[in-house]
Amino acid sequence: MKTTEADTLAELIDDCTDLPRELRGAEGDAHPEPGAAAPWQVDDAHYAQVVDLDVYV
Repeated sequence: MKTTEADTLAELIDDCTDLPRELRGAEGDAHPEPGAAAPWQVDDAHYAQVVDLDVYV
């Protein structure tokens, strides 16, 4: 009988990272590299969403 609980942290990590074959892609499938995040700024519309902002700042 094999226990299903991990005895060490390393076993727990192995258990958590071992995905079933049907959830894994083909061996050659690579995930695309993430692109650069779009720059953003807080504008007046976003600023106005916070009621009593001066209390928080």
